Amino acid sequence: MKNDSRGGVVLGVGAYLCWGFFPLYWPLLDPAGSLEILAHRFVWSMVFVMILIGVLGRWSRFRAIARDRRLMVILTFASITIALNWGGFIYGVTNGHVIETSLGYFINPLVTVLLGVFVLKETLRPAQWAAVGIGIIAVVVLTVDYGRLPWVALLVAFSFASYGFLKKKANLGAFEGLGMETLILFPVALAFLAVLQLRSELTFGHAGPGNVALLIGTGVVTAIPLLLFGAAATRLSLTTIGLLQYLGPIIQFIVGLTIFGEAMSTARWVGFVLVWSALVIFTIDAIRGRRRLLPTEAAPV
Repeated sequence: MKNDSRGGVVLGVGAYLCWGFFPLYWPLLDPAGSLEILAHRFVWSMVFVMILIGVLGRWSRFRAIARDRRLMVILTFASITIALNWGGFIYGVTNGHVIETSLGYFINPLVTVLLGVFVLKETLRPAQWAAVGIGIIAVVVLTVDYGRLPWVALLVAFSFASYGFLKKKANLGAFEGLGMETLILFPVALAFLAVLQLRSELTFGHAGPGNVALLIGTGVVTAIPLLLFGAAATRLSLTTIGLLQYLGPIIQFIVGLTIFGEAMSTARWVGFVLVWSALVIFTIDAIRGRRRLLPTEAAPV
């Protein structure tokens, strides 16, 4: 972490603060439903990101992606997984499940590790197995308390872990990748909005100019933290980014608990404490593993 710049930390914190306070934005879009909000997020994110790609002069890179069949297959699956992630998140924060949504991002690192085991056939260290085991126990405890699987959290966690895996395979810039992902599902989103209009169920344009502005703003609020994170990632070590990633769900948890007043039973507290304990074990092990690798990684420089 000694190579981190102060500006990089500020940018990284800014990105995760945006993501942490995201739950405050989406309820403002009422009376639009979760699916309409999701469709608008795809439409306006695509528009805003395309503008940024033009301003940044990255059209040649974007066209090269469109000509690469392998990349297009990967990005098609990525667009589906991010749609599931955005949809799960929007549903959660607009239907009184902000804390459960934060749980999804807390357990996301553990799900990512499991993907490494089952998809990439990676071998886990004992501490990683312990963290995953504690995380599974936590999900069981929360399932008993909720009286159902915490499906919002699991949807958010598994979709985001899968998205991260696919983005790593694609290895593209944040805006080129997001631009193509949103473009792929843009026709579907636009068709869905058209159907809502034909059925007289569309909110956009029928709930005042403020609602229109907020729905268009979904593209801006999607892109801004990505801009901040992209700028931070080039200035920060992976260790620092790994630690900063917990800032988002911590803020979401606090927002759900204090601003939205969501209930936390004793069993629910136990479940979350187990998750946090798993993350402490996981993070300490990751930092130690990173330090062991640093001399080797520094050798070619």
